[in-house]
Amino acid sequence: MSNQSPDILFIILDTLRRDRVSAYGSPQPTTPELDAFSENATIFNRAVAPAQWTVPSHASMFTGVYPSTHQVTQANHKLSGSYPTLAEILRVGGYKTVGFCNNPLVGVLDTGLTRGFDEFYNYAGAAITRPHNVSKSRVRRAVSRAWGKFATRVSNVFAHSDFLFRASLHPLLTPIWTRSIHYKGNTQHSVEDVIGYLGAHHADSTHTRQPLFTFLNLMGAHTPYRPPRDFIRQFARDIWDDKQAYAFMRAFNADAARWASPVSEPLSAFEQAVLDGFYSAEVAYQDRLLGRLLRYMEESGKLENTMVIIAADHGEGHGDHLFFGHSFVVYQELVHVPLIIRAPHMPAKRVDTPISTRRIFHTILEYANITPPLAEDDPNADVQGLSLARATNGIPDAEGGMAFAEAFPPQTLLNVIKHRNPAHVDQFRLRLIRRGVYQDDYKLATVGDSIEGMFNIAHDPAEMNNIAQREARIAQTLQSHLNQFVRQAESRRADIPQFGREDEAVLANLRALGYIE
Repeated sequence: MSNQSPDILFIILDTLRRDRVSAYGSPQPTTPELDAFSENATIFNRAVAPAQWTVPSHASMFTGVYPSTHQVTQANHKLSGSYPTLAEILRVGGYKTVGFCNNPLVGVLDTGLTRGFDEFYNYAGAAITRPHNVSKSRVRRAVSRAWGKFATRVSNVFAHSDFLFRASLHPLLTPIWTRSIHYKGNTQHSVEDVIGYLGAHHADSTHTRQPLFTFLNLMGAHTPYRPPRDFIRQFARDIWDDKQAYAFMRAFNADAARWASPVSEPLSAFEQAVLDGFYSAEVAYQDRLLGRLLRYMEESGKLENTMVIIAADHGEGHGDHLFFGHSFVVYQELVHVPLIIRAPHMPAKRVDTPISTRRIFHTILEYANITPPLAEDDPNADVQGLSLARATNGIPDAEGGMAFAEAFPPQTLLNVIKHRNPAHVDQFRLRLIRRGVYQDDYKLATVGDSIEGMFNIAHDPAEMNNIAQREARIAQTLQSHLNQFVRQAESRRADIPQFGREDEAVLANLRALGYIE
């Protein structure tokens, strides 16, 4: 590694199921670019997302604490200024911080997740921003800024209104807004812009060039599924030219409420094959586009002084356990995620110890050599101990080889289901918080205060055999660990929320927490 402070590239492949990544055993070659890049990386076999959907999961990765602590569990919640974000800390530590985001929940909604970024570009939403927008005339830039503020305000109104949100999910409206507001962003443009930005930044030959923290969120694996036809042919060979298959996908894509609703009966074999095939095609298409960036990092020599972290914020349900989307449960298809880290000091190996992706926060800070002097009881005090650079097989680490997941019901979607199929609310216990705890080969899942199931995920990765009664002692121990975790996480909540403006209040919190003097 050079004497210069290292660069950091943090990539989130939004809604990517772990079992659809070839490096994790997918029977189809869905991710050849990612697989090739991973050959010299540390691959975490049991990475667990702290939450089942975008906003709380990103909040945990950006702050290092679990959802029960940061409390950003709804689309209309905003991160308290009491929790410094990764970008804020890195910026205070001398980094240039820039984000390229394809998910409107992260970049458009007023959740506080963009705090700390010197520059943040949105590829989703009604007002697209890209780095080259600075080349526009003064008038066009002013109009673009005004439109962007208006579009953001409108988006946040929908996030706060149950009626408007439900109305937007109507099958006649969904195809319109998913296209018109670029709901999934633009993977090709964002990848091109990251490459261009990195090249321009490193073209600065001065010795005082700032180290760079780059965040990239890609949405290719998210609904709706509209992959290029040649990818459908490759990954859904049996149905790629079947008119019924395309009719089913058009109906599925148009019914946004269905994306996150449980069902009483499983899909037919044909429908399941169509959904899985189109999803795999989306994953493969995104991988091809991402490959341009990964090859650029290899060929340009930037990997000599860069940590690259590639993860998913959560997975996706396709009728597994009768659930769709990523809203209410902590089953493997949602919270068991891919995590790959490639850095000069990390070996090429696989790690089997369960770890939480909230520890990406600590891993990046350690790599950047930023260790804030915090009180011993601060959840982020042990940056080195929680860094994943020290995660090794079979040796208990700072979290005792355990990882936790929390699923707070998204109220907007819960209200949709109340209107769409009210019986499902009680049938599937959708009002209750679900949690999971992992240790060794075991996973315990709870709903409310009750055990929902325990599984040996090494032998039963699909979670089909509930062994909670058969292994009652282990279940009791894991439930005790989970209860202790909840008590501890809740005790660390900020007493007085200070809602996320980048002003003196936030700087005061950074000082109080020891991140800056």
